Amino acid sequence: MSLIKPFAGLRPIRERAEDVMAPPYDVLSREEAKQKVIGHPWSFLHVSRPEIDLPDEVDQYAPEVYTKAAEMLGSLRSDGILTSDPWPLYYVYRIWVDTHVQTGLMAVASVEAYDSGRIKRHELTRPEKEDDRVRQIDALNAQTGPVLLTYKADAALDRILATLAEAPPDVNTIAEGNVMHQLWLVTDRDTCDTITRTVDAMPSLYVADGHHRSAAASRVAAQRKAANPNHTGDESYNYFLSVMFADCDMHIFDYNRVVKDLNGLSQQEFLDKLEESFQVTPSPHPYRPACSGEFGMYLKGRWYRLALHSNRMATSDPVAKLDSSLLTDNLLDPILGIKDLRRDTRIDFVGGIRGRAGLEGPVDSGEMAVAFAVFPVTMDDLMAVADANEIMPPKSTWFEPKLADGLVSHLLD
Repeated sequence: MSLIKPFAGLRPIRERAEDVMAPPYDVLSREEAKQKVIGHPWSFLHVSRPEIDLPDEVDQYAPEVYTKAAEMLGSLRSDGILTSDPWPLYYVYRIWVDTHVQTGLMAVASVEAYDSGRIKRHELTRPEKEDDRVRQIDALNAQTGPVLLTYKADAALDRILATLAEAPPDVNTIAEGNVMHQLWLVTDRDTCDTITRTVDAMPSLYVADGHHRSAAASRVAAQRKAANPNHTGDESYNYFLSVMFADCDMHIFDYNRVVKDLNGLSQQEFLDKLEESFQVTPSPHPYRPACSGEFGMYLKGRWYRLALHSNRMATSDPVAKLDSSLLTDNLLDPILGIKDLRRDTRIDFVGGIRGRAGLEGPVDSGEMAVAFAVFPVTMDDLMAVADANEIMPPKSTWFEPKLADGLVSHLLD
């Protein structure tokens, strides 16, 4: 089985691409998604976040949510807004934001390679989120959110993609924030075969973002394989929608933490306990960590710099040395009593792209008690953890720019 293969994508007609494409389903709150679709009846958020078209009291995981998603996707297809390409192909996908540009390949990737560890993961998933994606795939009979993959820069593949992107793009759209998304359709069979062989020669691919989507695709594939007495391995459910970029093109932001309470401690008791592991210094401005072992903390309207004592810094273990692990091992667990970041409802996660407001807002509103800014993971960190078959703490990486939902979807058998 090939590591990747071409596929016949479901995508907007050219003149509606900008009307359809949307941010990934998991970067917006329900209310933010509702606001974004006002005046945008073809936004893919109607498919990826269908609860926005139901009463607010309907739970986001209720059965009618997935029924609504299928209804909205069906409407986009029957209205001629979305159409399927007539034969399998690859897509070159380029994203521009400011001076940053990254050019990658959209393909479907092998579930078998994912299950066997050749497509390597670095995070565990949160059960309720994984279950949600399984139900979404089953309801739509499609994968609509691409998994972001990365690979160690390969001169042969990068040269092919750069050459293909010299032609005028087949799709050229501008998203919010002046982010440009471009697609080139790779229709030449020989070129597609060359791409397949080039990627197959790579030792591995890495899941950068989309662990819930890839895990859900694996579960759906297993269920459908078990239910199909004529399973051959060629069925579309054996592959999942992905976009892959070279590691040198990827940009990781910080992924920060907010916690609802101080575990029964007063503010002063909490600060006193921090002194056991950190040098705690008030900061006159929002503190963004400058290096590993430093953290910013926002508590009761005030910022602090936390510097971990040197004797508490991990040195060799690729997971223990991550700043998300250092924060958990020295603060979240022993002081705030948060032992399972996947299931504990007292903690939430804020992508660094949301900036200062993303940390101060929840604390100032009283929704959260304290916020922590974390030094970002590097691509070397990510690959070292994956190559060691280890797992990062949940929500350790936030990649920007984000892939668009709705530009290309993968229909299942």
